[in-house]
Amino acid sequence: MHVTERDMGIPYTARALARAVGTSARAAGGGGTALPGKVLLAMVPDALGRMAAPLRDGVILVSGTNGKTTTATMIAAIARRAGYEVVHNRAGANTEWGVATALVEQTGDLAVLEVDEERLTALAPELQPRMVVLSNLFRDRLDAYGEVEALVAGWRALAGTTDATFVLNADDALVSGVTERAVRFGIDDVSAARAAPDHAADALHCRRCGAPYRFDAFLLAHLGHWSCSACGDARPRPEVTARSVSLDGLAWSSASIATPCGAFDVRLQLPGLHSVYNALAATTAAIELGIDTETIAAALGELRPVFGRGERVRVGGGELFILLTKNPAGANEAMRALERAGGPHDLWIALNDGVPDGRDVSWIWDAEFERLAGTLRTVTCAGTRAAELALRLRYAGWPPGAIEVDEEIGASIDSALARAAGTVVALPTYTALIELRTLLTRRGHATPYWA
Repeated sequence: MHVTERDMGIPYTARALARAVGTSARAAGGGGTALPGKVLLAMVPDALGRMAAPLRDGVILVSGTNGKTTTATMIAAIARRAGYEVVHNRAGANTEWGVATALVEQTGDLAVLEVDEERLTALAPELQPRMVVLSNLFRDRLDAYGEVEALVAGWRALAGTTDATFVLNADDALVSGVTERAVRFGIDDVSAARAAPDHAADALHCRRCGAPYRFDAFLLAHLGHWSCSACGDARPRPEVTARSVSLDGLAWSSASIATPCGAFDVRLQLPGLHSVYNALAATTAAIELGIDTETIAAALGELRPVFGRGERVRVGGGELFILLTKNPAGANEAMRALERAGGPHDLWIALNDGVPDGRDVSWIWDAEFERLAGTLRTVTCAGTRAAELALRLRYAGWPPGAIEVDEEIGASIDSALARAAGTVVALPTYTALIELRTLLTRRGHATPYWA
């Protein structure tokens, strides 16, 4: 039984106006992913709760620092393959406005909604989710969010006020203890582990007693196999695990995934260890929905990269490989993928300081750009803070003769493609990604993601 306008309790005029605003925004070349929701909530402040309540199969909220868009897309794809009709904010508009837009413009039985990590505690009480998926917690937009401890304190408080099932990352000491009422996922295969943590690692001291954690394996930033010898806190045994993990540069990743309902092998069209974590989170959520492993494996294997998260775009005789890079943990994973791919590389890196990016761009000094110093052919620095980015790369030992600086997105991407010998790896921050994707669509190289 699908949700109808009458069931939602939203006045027809409010719904019609919000939808018309979205249609107009997209016709004008915009995304229309937040404005309809902003209009609706201005007219009907409690619209989120009204629209979520009638959904027969409820609401799944996906949050965390990195991987929200991909994880939510994976869950939505699995659910659709299993026969659910899904409401999903697929373009990644994850504040109350983006969530409201998805709910007002789509009908379905199940909502899979990506939610900003800072807004989760405000939106969950309105949406009354059946499940909350928390992928990880890294330093990101410190000027807006503060330190990670403030966010995790809010998540813990939320867990005490909801009956939702929590899906948590056992390898993240900050996330795994949000609540004991949870199912967890993690990577058992330590073949990709590192001997030391990233410079940007956050959770290195026990959340209970403050003593240093012991790590048997560092997998991604502070994610790994952790324990505290002082108080006994330790990585809980995850219900869903990845074994036999294999990573192939910028091309793909694969793993054998074990679940309480059986194991399956999957090869993802997405690179990097972070993609394996996203698949684990999605698998755990799907198992909680009662979906079989055959359906999960098929949906994950078919999934193509989403909006700036590993997508490839042909531009004339060249190609762009686009990876959103917005904080040290994400940047370091991109560096590792490029290391595994081997060089030489042609890069376009765009650093903006818009509100969605974070005004404070000092995080670039925590990203380990030094890893790629010897594998570069050309580097184009773009965006509003291009000059500071170029300075950081000079300090990282990147060859000065390879670095070109041009703040303007269009001109800089043209230059990068002209200088390149093959694929240009594009590493934009969030607003730079939107600018780039809009430019590529306007030039006819890509279809509108939000169409």
